[in-house]
Amino acid sequence: MLLDAIRTRFDALSKSERKVAAAVLDNPELTLAENITALARSAQVSEPTVVRFCRAVGCDGWHEFKLKLAQGLALAPAGNDETPLQDDLAGDLIAKICGRSINTLLDLRNSLDAQTIQRALDILANASKIEFYGQGSSGLVAADAQHKFFRSGVPTVAYSDPHTHAISAALLEPGDAVVAISQRGGSVALLHSVQLARRAGADIIAIAPSGTPLAALATVLVPVDLPVDTDPYRPITARLAHLVVIDILAVGLALRRGPEFRRRMEAAQKALQRIDIQFDSLLELPERR
Repeated sequence: MLLDAIRTRFDALSKSERKVAAAVLDNPELTLAENITALARSAQVSEPTVVRFCRAVGCDGWHEFKLKLAQGLALAPAGNDETPLQDDLAGDLIAKICGRSINTLLDLRNSLDAQTIQRALDILANASKIEFYGQGSSGLVAADAQHKFFRSGVPTVAYSDPHTHAISAALLEPGDAVVAISQRGGSVALLHSVQLARRAGADIIAIAPSGTPLAALATVLVPVDLPVDTDPYRPITARLAHLVVIDILAVGLALRRGPEFRRRMEAAQKALQRIDIQFDSLLELPERR
């Protein structure tokens, strides 16, 4: 997923850093085989520029960059272009879209850092209130998150309107938490609200690409580095990855709440089942004549 992070961040890099990015993307296998001096020579930049590039794409330095690059190349799925075509049959669509989604989840599983998830769970477990911010398709993820988290016993709310989450962010207090969700990490309105939340003393968990403005504002960044694809016929895999991260955090928080919380959850589930049974019995009533 490191190559995806480089593609996502390419336009935000400096002119010299873009030269390094181009050299890496042009031949990642060669980059892996060579040292920092060779890459700097190939990109026609200095070695410090290569180090700055590594940090700009979410790595501590050259050695971590090479490690992540090796992992990404080892896990890269082989196969043909998965873009749906005009003459694809239903079987082709099933194979391509499911395959792309599966590859996305495998990449996510191998890239998520357990310590990062643990730090995010620590913030959520101690939060007095949790607010989810997202816009566009990320707003749908925020709504899904609120639906999953409100059962945790912590007051939760989701906002996708920029004016509303700006007002709410300004009213937060220390001990509150914001989960900011973004596929690109550069929405001006979302960044404004996150800045307001930080000034108010709230912790920020960002689910966003590495090296983006939103990532820089996060107390904890859960990086989801996927290429931004504008082809309308390709599935939006970033949204799928974000939903899975939300599931991980929601389940982790529920487990942190202990056995008593589990019993309350089971009681709530049984109450829902009783409603379903009553509704089903109404449907089975014979017609009156």
